[in-house]
Amino acid sequence: MTARPASITPYPDGPLLVRGDIQLTAADGEPISLRRRTSALCRCGLSAIKPFCDGTHKAAGFRTEGR
Repeated sequence: MTARPASITPYPDGPLLVRGDIQLTAADGEPISLRRRTSALCRCGLSAIKPFCDGTHKAAGFRTEGR
């Protein structure tokens, strides 16, 4: 199996979209299982399923700077 290059794309007013082969770890060093080819990571800080995005940024009115 060929490794897919990793990429991180900030979604306007939303999460960071992570694609490719990466290893995600929690603050305590434990690996976090990625179940999809693309993962959305929270950057508003309000998600109930951190580090993943649950869409809370929309209701909270989260906005990114520097469009």
